[in-house]
Amino acid sequence: MAAIGVLTLELRLDNAHSLKDKRHVVESLKNRLRHKFNIAVAEIDHQDLWQRAAVAAVTVASDHVHAQKVLQSVEDEAAELLGGELAGATVEWLA
Repeated sequence: MAAIGVLTLELRLDNAHSLKDKRHVVESLKNRLRHKFNIAVAEIDHQDLWQRAAVAAVTVASDHVHAQKVLQSVEDEAAELLGGELAGATVEWLA
């Protein structure tokens, strides 16, 4: 049975001084994750705040183990890119 996993990344962007600064970081992250892992990525919350963002990454796989490996790799990549700006990460399973 297919597994659908959603990884939610909470970002704290202390160096962002405008929505433009924030957008640059978020768009860069989204593009990198999309291209490297072939997953769906979207900003899902805090669009009106300069120094906070929530980004969700979704994968669909034929089994839970593979989906979990993909999402762990995505989280690791985000942590490497963002460093201390990554405030938290959670995974939810829809199937």
